[in-house]
Formats: sequence, C-alpha cells, structure tokens
Amino acid sequence: MNKKTIVKKIKITVVAIAISASLFTAYSFTDSYFEISKNLDIFATLFREVNTYYVDETKPGDMMKKAIDSMLDDLDPYTNYIPESELEDYKYMTTGQYGGIGSLIRKKGDYIAISEPYEGFPAQKGGLIAGDIILEVDGKSIKGKNTDEVSKVLKGSPNTPVKLLIKREGESANITKIITREEIKVNNVPYSGMVDDGIGYVYLNQFTEDASKNVKDAIIDLKTNNPDLKGIILDLRGNPGGLLHEAVNLSNLFVEKGTEIVSTKGKVSEWQKSYKALNAPVDLNLPIAILVNRGSASASEIVSGAIQDLDRGIVVGQKTFGKGLVQTTRNLTYNSKLKVTTAKYYIPSGRCIQALDYSHRNEDGSVGKVPDSLITAFKTKNGRKVFDGGGVNPDVKVKPKIASKILISLDSKALIFDYATQFKLNNPSIGSAKQFRLSDEEYNKFCKWLEDKEYDYTTDTQKELEELKKIAIEEKYFDKASKELELLKEVISHNKTHDLENFKTEIKTELENEIVARYYYQKGKLEHSLSLDLEVKKATEILKDQKLYGEILAGKYVDPEIK
Repeated sequence: MNKKTIVKKIKITVVAIAISASLFTAYSFTDSYFEISKNLDIFATLFREVNTYYVDETKPGDMMKKAIDSMLDDLDPYTNYIPESELEDYKYMTTGQYGGIGSLIRKKGDYIAISEPYEGFPAQKGGLIAGDIILEVDGKSIKGKNTDEVSKVLKGSPNTPVKLLIKREGESANITKIITREEIKVNNVPYSGMVDDGIGYVYLNQFTEDASKNVKDAIIDLKTNNPDLKGIILDLRGNPGGLLHEAVNLSNLFVEKGTEIVSTKGKVSEWQKSYKALNAPVDLNLPIAILVNRGSASASEIVSGAIQDLDRGIVVGQKTFGKGLVQTTRNLTYNSKLKVTTAKYYIPSGRCIQALDYSHRNEDGSVGKVPDSLITAFKTKNGRKVFDGGGVNPDVKVKPKIASKILISLDSKALIFDYATQFKLNNPSIGSAKQFRLSDEEYNKFCKWLEDKEYDYTTDTQKELEELKKIAIEEKYFDKASKELELLKEVISHNKTHDLENFKTEIKTELENEIVARYYYQKGKLEHSLSLDLEVKKATEILKDQKLYGEILAGKYVDPEIK
C-alpha cells in the first residue's frame, strides 16, 4: 500500500471520527459528553499527524489496535475490543462452536502436537491420534509457531479441507492427512454418570449456549436410569463461566419458579435487572453438592453462590475466583465488537462476590483485593452467615492437591505425554477406563525409560537455601557458615530416583489419565480420574449422610478446615 492510499484512508477515518465527535457535541448536555467530544478530536488530529509525518512508514491498523487495547487495559481484563479477525474465537467463547478439525494441541519442541482429538470429530475421524507431530499445514512449515498461531490456521469454514503433514511415533515416513473441517460444537457436559451407589455426577466445563439444557438432560437421564438416586454432584471446578442466562437457567433446575437467582446493577438504568427462575424445576428435593475451586468463575459463581444462598445444596472444594462483573457486547463498525463490563451481579443474599477492585488502582497501576474492613456479612435463606468481596467460600473445604516439582517437570517436558504415546503403540487395548491401573512393573519401565531423558527441577527447600545463602553473604556470615551450607545443600539436593519412588502415587495417576485418554478420549479420562478424586469422595460421603447434609444447610456444622 503506497503512502497516498494510506493518507486517503486516514482522512476517511478522521472524517468518520469527526462526524462521531460532532454527534457527541450535538448532544453534549453535560461536561461528560464535552470531554468525550474534545478528546475524540484531539486523538483524531494526533493520529492523522503521526501517520502523515512520521519519518518511517506506519501501520495505522496496528497502531489503532494497540491504542484501543492500551485504553481498555486500564479498565478491567474483561473489557475487550474484538476485531473481525478474532470473531471466530469470540463465537467459540459464547456458543461453544467453531469451524475446525476438533482437537486439542500442545507445544512439542519446535513443532505442535495433537494432544487430544475430540471423539467423533474430523481429527479423530480423519485418523489423527494423540502424539502426532504437525510439521506442515497446507504446505507451509509450522516450525517455531506457537499453539495460538497454529490453531488459527487449523480453524476455518466448515466443509473446507486442510492438508497436514505429520510425523508419527513408530512410522519411518511422514504421513499426509487431508481433514475436512466441520462445525465443532464442544459438549458442555463431556461426562455424567454414577460415582457411587445412589450418587450421580455431572461435569459442566463451560456456560455456552445450551449449557443448562445439557445439564438438565444429564440429570433426567440419571434419575430415569437410577430410581434409587440419593444425590447429585455438579462439578464446576475450572469452569470459567460464560452466559448469564445459562447460569440462571441452570440454577432454575433446582429451585421454585419465580425465585430470584441474581440481580445486576450498573451505571445505565437498563442494567438494573432481576433474573428469576422462569421454568418449572427438575427436582426441588434431591440433595445437591457443587464442586468448585479457584478456577470456578463468573457464571459458575452465580450458580454455586445462588444454591448456597438459597440453602438448596452444599458447596465443596476451595474458594472460587471472585468475578462478580457482567459483560455485554456492543456492535462496532467494520464487523468488530466491544465486550464491555456493564454491571456487577448480586446473588440472592444480596452479596457481590467480586474480589478485585478495578475502579480504584494503585499508583503503579495494580489493583487490590477488597479490603477486609469493607467485606460485609450476609445471611442465607436459613440464616447462615456468608460474605461478599472474595468469591464463594465452600461450606466444606477440601485442601487442593499440590503437584510435586518432579511431576510438574515431567509434564512440562511432555515426558508423561510421550510415554503414553509409546504405551498405546505397544498395547492395542486396555481394560475399562474406570478400572485401568498401571502395574508396578509398568511404572518401573517408565522410570527406566526416563533415565536418558532431560528434565530437572528445583524444590522449594533448595530455593529457600539459595535465599539463605544470599542473606548470609549480605550480612557477612557466609565465610563462617559456608561449610555447613554446602553440607546442607548436598543433603537436600533432590535425587530423581528417590523422588520417582516418593511421589509414585501421583505420577502413576497422571500416567494412567494420559494413557486412558489415548483409548477412551476425554470421557474416559474423566471417568478414570473420578475414582481417585478427593473432592468427589468428600461430596459423596456427605450426600450419603443425610444427617450431616442437613446440619450443614441448617448452619449447625462447622467445617474444621474453615474455622
């Protein structure tokens, strides 16, 4: 594009901005509108002058995108500009649909690997398997590309082909695969089933369109096939949220029609809204346990918070993320959109669980948590005390598993992933997903296989010792204590063989999950992991003990972990 064309486009843009500014001016009945009009004019003239006179060629589109992003970054992380080029990703966030091959991918050295093809979608139907290394897409090398870059070229309009050159473990020659893209609709409920006698389980991974219907269908199916159903576990762990109306409709499955689920309050009057249950519930009496953790946010917090406030069920796990903000989308010109925070939401007790204050920033631009002095107590329907300003606190807390340093290292180096690929190559089939267990003999093979592999890690004890050494040097004690510090360093230096044995249980579990996924995909992986899940076990225990369940809802139970 030559400079004349650029200048011409800039002039058109400036005219458009000027017209917008004049419209604002025409309605500038307040100082606020005058400020908007004035600053639009300043920005338009500055943008024109820089792009016209700057010594080197500029990229007006990139400059404008950076300016917009920088401006919105000063508000909150959820107010975003969505250009036309990113609408496919936005569509996926709201509908769970996109055009593509239907597979998770991960970085593997200089290339990208298929980590989990979705069962029944193009990648799996076209013969791609976990562990396949993508070398080229449509004849172009992807060496050095990251997952986002490769994801964009794999996505596209349904019924269009994409040609992949892949390298597969156990094959001497590279393989060419032509995959026809489809409309991919990721299931909101990838797994539901029975986890114990009388206890059903439903896993919801996102709140896109039809999330509440998917959960409803799963619960009805569980009730139909299990007449002795005593309780339901709804798993919202790691669920980042999504559509507000789906959160309302999901809560509606368990509460009376007409019950207020959530209300919103914003600067604009149209966001002073109350959202009530509009439909007949599926079940008003079936005991409910909702699993949450730090990754449960937004719509997940509306559901767990509403069920807790209405004393309709119990919440088990860890404190949730603390996002009490509502976003809506506004259409912009050139098929772009603005996702903007328009309100805060309040659950039935009247509390808002927003944990961070984005409206008041520190001098360095950071934001702080809502201070304890401003946190207010509210009451549930039964009179139990709950608090605002920091996410939803579980009724029964379960300490999260902290992964060992060696497991983190093995995962990050893709060594567990690679061993599962080899295992599948050498074992055409395994037993059921739920019952599969890795033998000690096979685990020892894994440890042997690791001997010539590169992986390392630093334990917290080693980090603390290094910090102690620095302080000793600064305070001039190191010369006297150097021998003792070196001896201590030798004692605490990790031994990989020892750690592989010491953390055998958790490493085996991770290996089993990865291996099961090779045969039974995501559904099988979830089914296998549930049998060893501490939160699921705790929720099951409570649902089977109706006396304990009732005491929790009546406020007569004090969790020793929450005191």
